[in-house]
Amino acid sequence: MATTADFRNGLVIEFNHDLFTIVEFQHVKPGKGPAFVRTKLKSLTTGRVIDNTFSAGHKVTTARIERRKYQYLFQDDLGYHFMDMESYEQFPIDKKLIDAPQFLKDGEEVEVLVHTEQDKILGAELPQHVVLKVVYTEPGVKGDTATNTTKPAELETGVTIQVPLFVDQDQLIKIDTKTGSYVERVK
Repeated sequence: MATTADFRNGLVIEFNHDLFTIVEFQHVKPGKGPAFVRTKLKSLTTGRVIDNTFSAGHKVTTARIERRKYQYLFQDDLGYHFMDMESYEQFPIDKKLIDAPQFLKDGEEVEVLVHTEQDKILGAELPQHVVLKVVYTEPGVKGDTATNTTKPAELETGVTIQVPLFVDQDQLIKIDTKTGSYVERVK
């Protein structure tokens, strides 16, 4: 059990028969009336974000969630297969539980959220940035780099994103997995 004084970003609580992680919180002490805590909660099962207000001192049940390092192996009809880096056990994880499955490549390490009391996998998070190889893109026109124009580029995972004109085929680029956008070239 915890109270609203224990709230912090990333804390996982049981609320309305579901598991929620605290995305944002703000303690408010108005001039009149009791204090309260305004929160933004994200469901770990559906991904839905809700706003909720708790009165100050309200007791909530916390859930024990562990972040474990898993390695991506392959994809088939059962889902995306990962291997626990410590026990070498393999687990299939459903596509909807992975935050950006289009950027997964073989051997990529991800953090998997596991509910320890139920030993249930809640989701998989890729690193903030991944490095992928450009498989195909049209060549850029020399001298046409003064504007912020982009062109499509197909990456080694099969996904197509927009990249600047100076990016060529067979180059490595860094991708932001949260937005799916180009960050920089990698040497």
